[in-house]
Amino acid sequence: MKHIIFGGDGFVGSHLAPKLLEDGQEVVVVDVKNSDHTHYSNVEHIQLDITDETQFSKLKIDADDVIYNMAATMLSPLQIRSKRYDFFWPVNFHGAGNIMKSMDKAGASKFVQFTTDMVYGHTIVSPQTEDHPIAPLGEYGASKWATEQECHRWRDRGMDISIFRPRLIIGPGRLGILEKLFKLIDLNLPVPMIGSGKAPYQFISVYDCAEAARLAWKAGFPNGEYNLGSLNPPSVRELLGGLIQHAGSHSILLPTPGFAVKKTLAFLDLINMPIMDPEQYLIADEMCVRETGRAKKDMGFVPKDNDMDMLIAAYKEYRAGKTGAQQNNLNTVPAE
Repeated sequence: MKHIIFGGDGFVGSHLAPKLLEDGQEVVVVDVKNSDHTHYSNVEHIQLDITDETQFSKLKIDADDVIYNMAATMLSPLQIRSKRYDFFWPVNFHGAGNIMKSMDKAGASKFVQFTTDMVYGHTIVSPQTEDHPIAPLGEYGASKWATEQECHRWRDRGMDISIFRPRLIIGPGRLGILEKLFKLIDLNLPVPMIGSGKAPYQFISVYDCAEAARLAWKAGFPNGEYNLGSLNPPSVRELLGGLIQHAGSHSILLPTPGFAVKKTLAFLDLINMPIMDPEQYLIADEMCVRETGRAKKDMGFVPKDNDMDMLIAAYKEYRAGKTGAQQNNLNTVPAE
């Protein structure tokens, strides 16, 4: 049996591979990229574009192999409205479909698929279980929801597929929208919040995501959809206030009228000058807390990392990167 990780060079996949190696498993990383991860000396790497079905001839899948799909096009970099479909769907939907087709040809049936909590759209009930109504607010969430529906069709044909819906994943190597926040704090500038900041904000760490995927294998790939999020997330105000205090910044939190801010952001999006994706700002002041009890019940998953620690760790990485960049710039200045 091999563990084949599509998107294994990426954020979650590169954390899952060493976990499986520690369990004594054979790991194959499949990705368009080939970075310098230290564990690559112990894995096979196959360079493959999942959007091109013909490239799957490079990969040998056996019937007892288990497959994980972490390959995805994310919400960064920002796209204008007219480009979003062509940006998200080739990898997120068609690529995932190509993986399941290749599994079917090989007789393989065990699969983990990562999608997103953005399939839910606006909050109807909080906290949200996996039975919350589905109504994506943009092409990213829509592409992931279509992928889930494709998974359902393959389940009907005998595949065992565990689907994970993570909140915003953070950890070493990914800053995304947080970089804008960190810059404001470093410059001691006001930090605007969409709304009052009383709503909670929930992360999930990359380590917890990788562990969830590993536990799905251990549990026999249960057929279900599973939220991934931290336990007891604090309010946006508490979270940002704690970060400002940790950074020793003089920034202040600036509540804003959520309705007006969303209208402004929507107008900027309409004129092709987006500064935040609609799928992010439209729910920014809502009670978006994802319940993770089903994953605990079916596979024993309990998230370990809390939101404040995750945010501070991301900020520390950002600062270390800035310091390193400054040192590198100093080293390139010729002596006079």
